[in-house]
Amino acid sequence: MVQSLNTKIDLVIDATAFTGLTDYGEIMIGDKGFEFYHGRDPRKFIQIPWEEVDYVVASVMFKGKWIPRYAIQTKKNGTYTFSSKKPKVVLRAVREYVDPERMVHSLGFMDVVKRGISAKFSKNK
Repeated sequence: MVQSLNTKIDLVIDATAFTGLTDYGEIMIGDKGFEFYHGRDPRKFIQIPWEEVDYVVASVMFKGKWIPRYAIQTKKNGTYTFSSKKPKVVLRAVREYVDPERMVHSLGFMDVVKRGISAKFSKNK
């Protein structure tokens, strides 16, 4: 069994981790870090200490009415993408431990297209 990072748990909620294949389990948010535990396989887990979190990126649609997924970008190990039943509750719990300036919106579809077009036709290559 895996030892939890946290000594105090603030939130436990059903979630999905997008790590190659889709993994279903639970997210635990506590005083020491963000943790994901697989529902059936105890060897599949993700533990991210709060000191390691660089950014929390939320995919916001319909002017904040719907958040389909969010990602945690770490300083060393890349980006982990998750979704849960109540993403606003999860992001509010994360905001207690991560600086609100480090919580950002992801780019929308049109923003990505605009960046691609401007990069294609820019003179600085």
